Amino acid sequence: MGYAALVVATSTRFRADNGPIISYGNDWFRLAIVCIVCMLCMYYYDLYASIFISGTRALPWIVAQVVGTTCIVLGTLYYFCPSLAIRISLFVPGVVFMGCCLLVWRALFSALNGSRRFMARTVILGGGPLALPIAVEIESRPELGCQLVGFVAEAPESPAGLNGFRCIGDIRELPKIMDKEKVNRIIITMGDRRGTLPLEELLELKAHGVTINDGIDFYEAATCKMYLGSPVLSQLLFSKGFRVSRIMLVFKHVFSFLFSLVLLILAIPLMGLVAVGIWLDSGWPILFRQKRVGKDGRVFTLFKFRSMKLAGNVNGRGNGEPQPTQLNDVRFTSVGRWIRRLRVDELPQLYNILRGDMDFVGPRPFMLEEEHELARQIPYYKQRWTVRPGATGWAQVHRAYCATLEDNIDKLSYDLFYIKNMSIGLDLLIVFQTVKVLLCGRGAR
Repeated sequence: MGYAALVVATSTRFRADNGPIISYGNDWFRLAIVCIVCMLCMYYYDLYASIFISGTRALPWIVAQVVGTTCIVLGTLYYFCPSLAIRISLFVPGVVFMGCCLLVWRALFSALNGSRRFMARTVILGGGPLALPIAVEIESRPELGCQLVGFVAEAPESPAGLNGFRCIGDIRELPKIMDKEKVNRIIITMGDRRGTLPLEELLELKAHGVTINDGIDFYEAATCKMYLGSPVLSQLLFSKGFRVSRIMLVFKHVFSFLFSLVLLILAIPLMGLVAVGIWLDSGWPILFRQKRVGKDGRVFTLFKFRSMKLAGNVNGRGNGEPQPTQLNDVRFTSVGRWIRRLRVDELPQLYNILRGDMDFVGPRPFMLEEEHELARQIPYYKQRWTVRPGATGWAQVHRAYCATLEDNIDKLSYDLFYIKNMSIGLDLLIVFQTVKVLLCGRGAR
């Protein structure tokens, strides 16, 4: 869309000179740079997030910010690399036209995406524990392209558990319901399928073009996390995931080692400045050491820059009992508050990655006491320990700090999703999203 807008702007500007390609010297590369910068700015401002895919009143303001930031970034780039610059007579109308096209295209897409005419009429087969979370996702997220018709539940399953969503019939009436409601998609959420699932009817419907989805697979695709309700054991045992190849593990270890080594070398000057700042602000020690749980439950020492005062125990309340960090925590030093906000206090963890305690990407390791307490309270929590912990991870880019047991359960659902679907592509996506989180300063505490 952006490239087409620039080409149209070029054609309009140079229509008297036999077309934009001849008059502009066949230089598509410089136009491509404008588009790449614009796409990165769109990603930075969350224009690819579902809230903006669905449409929002703030869209014009966000698009204006994208266009303004694009101009600033390109202006800086052109200052240092004048050879990449395009003519001002093309740049101004091209970027303005691109912003207008983006606004119109997003409005058109939002209208089409939100139209019930183009949505798949969907029924949820079963009233088990997973049924309600899926219904809530469908109702709150039109970008999924589903219109919930209602539930088709067994007689023993109480419609009261469906929280007001419509129960449109019994499973034995499924063929009649499909014809009457013109259903295009069925999501199966039955808790115990043995002897109750109408296999022949479902196969016939599938042969006639009806999409059949497993509830757990649909939930994971929609939320990017695992469902941890009952029956979670079956998906842990029989799912296609949780089989990480040896090649993948070797790649992760080599990538983590090389990437952390490069970053550590580049960060040495900054780390030196931070160390001097901590020493001048609050004295020794410079580093903060804490026991964390690693792969297979092995305990290791995690290193960070110290960001809290020396009074009592810097690890907790002063009596040896750990205390989670709070917003505007009074224990922060003047320098510590800034290095935590900028995430600079995490840089010594590169040494942990170099010596094999951690990978660059993986579940975030918690304090030893907190980790064992959560393992005692949350089923399947120890599954996090089957891989090396990471400096960043799938849960870190989707969630902020955890304050309650429910927060940690939700965070575990993201960690298990990562372990189940671990791949090179997912690791690279997490690294890319981590850069965005750092630039936006989100989740720092």
